[in-house]
Amino acid sequence: MFRKLSIAAMLALGVLGGTAMAADPRHPVVQGFGAITPMPDAKERRDQSLRYRVLFSVTKAAATPDQVNPSLEKVARFINLLGADGVHPKLGDVVVIMHGPATPLVLTDARYAERNKGASNPNLALIAALRSAGVSVRVCSQVSTADQFQARGSRIPSFR
Repeated sequence: MFRKLSIAAMLALGVLGGTAMAADPRHPVVQGFGAITPMPDAKERRDQSLRYRVLFSVTKAAATPDQVNPSLEKVARFINLLGADGVHPKLGDVVVIMHGPATPLVLTDARYAERNKGASNPNLALIAALRSAGVSVRVCSQVSTADQFQARGSRIPSFR
């Protein structure tokens, strides 16, 4: 009985399901990534009348293959900061382009494991969450034609 009441109470408070995540003040848009610290008394706020169009160039890999890329976390934090003030960029207004050592972070788990001693790609969930938030995640076209990348038989997925 206690368990049923606690689950019902959590549902009523929005702790479980989609409402819980949407009500998370540390992750108002990108759930589970890019945590922010809410500052309701901050003097500087995002301007809801502006259109924020931003390009992030990601060029570095994470310190180890099992870590989420810190630059992608920063993109999630940016989206969460905007969302905390009710600013929601339009689809394609925020773009992430991968170059050089950062490029493998978009590979499927299988391809990523081939290149990283069996490690699965820790970036895929974050990339999916960013895409759900309207962020366009892309790979530099020069990288996708590079001999070193093609030689390993890797296919660069398109994230739009």
